[in-house]
Amino acid sequence: MKGKSMPDTPRRTAGLRCEDARSIARDVLAAIGVGEHLVNDVLLVVSELVSNADRHAGGVSDFRVVPREGCVAVEVSDRSSSFPRTPGTPLDVPGGFGWLLVNRIADHTEIRPYDDGKTIAALILLPATP
Repeated sequence: MKGKSMPDTPRRTAGLRCEDARSIARDVLAAIGVGEHLVNDVLLVVSELVSNADRHAGGVSDFRVVPREGCVAVEVSDRSSSFPRTPGTPLDVPGGFGWLLVNRIADHTEIRPYDDGKTIAALILLPATP
């Protein structure tokens, strides 16, 4: 990504819908010249994280798609301190499939708790450019 400016994600959180989040992500990815296959992967991660924040965590409190050297980070903050359901969670607890999908697509995920919620970040490597 040398020579390309790193656009900042427009911040929009109140009432953020998956469709809006995908549009923001698509614009950021287009600005840095990300290929179609990777765009689809990032959009799927965006959809899962935003819809899960809406469905399970009180809604999105912050959303960013951040180009970094060699990767793009999708960061979604919400209003719940509960972590996503992981393998090994009892089967009578709903959900978990989206988080599993995010972890299969992303090269690294992290959960950063804070006082009134958490931020989930998914890092997706960009292909090396010659």
